[in-house]
Amino acid sequence: MAENINIGLAGNPNVGKTTLFNQLTGLRQHVGNWPGKTVEKAEGHLNFKDVRMDIIDLPGNYALSAHSIEEIVSRDFIVDENSDVIVNVVDATNLERNLYLTTQMMELGANLVIALNMNKFAKRNEHIINVKELSELLGVPVVEIEARDDTGKEELLNTIKNAAKNPIDSSKKLVYGTELSEHLEELQHLIEKNKELLDVPSVWTAIKLLENDDIIIEKVKSAKNFIEIFNEVEKLKKHFQDVFGESTEEVIANYRYSFIDGLIKESVTKPEIEKTTITEKIDKFVTNRFLGLPVFLAIMWLIFQITFTIGAPFQDLIDQGFGLLGNGVLTVFGENWFSSLLVDGIIGGVGGVLTFLPIIFLMFLMISILEDSGYLARAAFVMDKIMHKLVGLHGKSFIPMILGFGCGVPGIMATRTMEHERDRLLTMMIVPFMSCTARLPVYALFVAAFFTAYQGEVIFSLYLLGIAVAILVAAILKRTTFKGMTSPFVMELPSYKLPSVKGVLIHTWERCYGFIRKAGTIILLASVVVWILSSVPIGVDYGTQESVIGQVGTAISPIFAPLGFGEWQPAVALIFGVVAKEVVVGTFGSLFGVAEEGGGITAALHGLFTPLTAYTFMVFVLLYVPCFAAIGTVKQETNSWRWPLFMVAVTTVTAYTVSFIIYQGGTLLGFG
Repeated sequence: MAENINIGLAGNPNVGKTTLFNQLTGLRQHVGNWPGKTVEKAEGHLNFKDVRMDIIDLPGNYALSAHSIEEIVSRDFIVDENSDVIVNVVDATNLERNLYLTTQMMELGANLVIALNMNKFAKRNEHIINVKELSELLGVPVVEIEARDDTGKEELLNTIKNAAKNPIDSSKKLVYGTELSEHLEELQHLIEKNKELLDVPSVWTAIKLLENDDIIIEKVKSAKNFIEIFNEVEKLKKHFQDVFGESTEEVIANYRYSFIDGLIKESVTKPEIEKTTITEKIDKFVTNRFLGLPVFLAIMWLIFQITFTIGAPFQDLIDQGFGLLGNGVLTVFGENWFSSLLVDGIIGGVGGVLTFLPIIFLMFLMISILEDSGYLARAAFVMDKIMHKLVGLHGKSFIPMILGFGCGVPGIMATRTMEHERDRLLTMMIVPFMSCTARLPVYALFVAAFFTAYQGEVIFSLYLLGIAVAILVAAILKRTTFKGMTSPFVMELPSYKLPSVKGVLIHTWERCYGFIRKAGTIILLASVVVWILSSVPIGVDYGTQESVIGQVGTAISPIFAPLGFGEWQPAVALIFGVVAKEVVVGTFGSLFGVAEEGGGITAALHGLFTPLTAYTFMVFVLLYVPCFAAIGTVKQETNSWRWPLFMVAVTTVTAYTVSFIIYQGGTLLGFG
């Protein structure tokens, strides 16, 4: 490639930014963290003509303030000299809101290309945008696209290529009115006396000082004339307060919106009476105060029914395949330590987990569809009243909880968007109660063995129980450890859109690949450790109570006797499950094998559990200590061992208490 272009995709949440990223980069992408930050960083690339384009999907933001790590990450990338072009993805149906971020990037003088998305929706609502006029007024290229297909893709890539060759200072067309501009001039003049402050336009530094941006204030303190600069800032603040009767932040926001207002009046034609959109029609039902919760529960129930109805036959095929593989290994190598390692350890452990890949795939697929369609934001909105009334948290806490259905780690990381530290810590404590997909193989194993006719309903009940327990524990902690007021819940509900097939499949593949990778690393290692401990001391029968693993399990099993599963095998599985929840299945697979006569794992489970104790065991797996990765993430997010240890204590006590109530209550009611 003759040339490299570094591109940042910037925009508000829910504007199709990530859909465009997936459309452009396909599977040529990977996810990591920004250096020194816990914010997720998605990177990808594509080759266009003679150019390699490296694309970063920046965090979705409404502003470039210093209020959150995501906003700081985005603005640092824009300021960074290594970024050649910033592609600002804008929702054509919500220009006023979207262009607020655009104005802030223009203040930075960013080399912008506007990707105007969702034009079909805008036209359907009779919003006619004069793209040429809008581009002229902004002073930057504007390209009409549809992120979910190839509409405008070629033109966008050509525009990016030209913009990289001929960068534009986007601040030149930004006009905030004489009152603000004239008063900023003296402050800019003082700032420009310092070379170290000129890595960004002086107007941006001036505006950020007036907005009380902590990072810029600290930066300006290093200037030789900083006292002079801060005196001028205070003078301007007083002037704007006297003239407008408002703070400088409000004054600057008003000027930005005035600029946007002018743009829209000149370049957009709207109908006199706005017609009701499809989104508004659907929301009358799905966010209705009475229907919202039943609709949410019905959608969850439907997901589990589809998952197990379609996934079960494929699961059986894979299970049979691993059984044949195990028998084949025994036929070739005979019965010795090596074949035992392969069959009991690796095939039993890793294969036992991979059997559930079809169910995991379908679950991820449907969560991705809900996420990309815009429904998950409604789920948080619906839960807001319940969360606020019962717990004292707002619906924003439910977003990390929903993410926790996929994996607890991103759920815990998502709490960083919360304004109050108390609410953030409390939400972290309850995210592990969500049924992450790592627990799904455990559920699938037990429902297939004990609840064949009601697989979807039983797993649905576990997901609901996790939410109910999370709300109950949060209510207790909010009144004890995390006392304090909660801020109001303000959240944008994106327009509904048909998810892109490519985007959904990429999301599903990424998550399934993570599951497969875990099976090939953590679960493989854990399975080998289980096999070794089940085989020593030399001379004992494999996986018996006399083995080391049997002795360890026997020592701790009395702890679980009041919960109905006081045998040593479940105790061992729970210990290894702390590493990763899938290892619970891997442990049973290693102990009971996949090539044994008489039904293998299922037959062995029937010898250890009844339907009541099987359900109680699943409840314990749902609620007890989260995996090592989740504990490590809490340590990273809080920079302290206090909160991860507190989480371990809370989850352990909760799991034991709820499981005890279910088992003892079920026994009293005659379900034992």
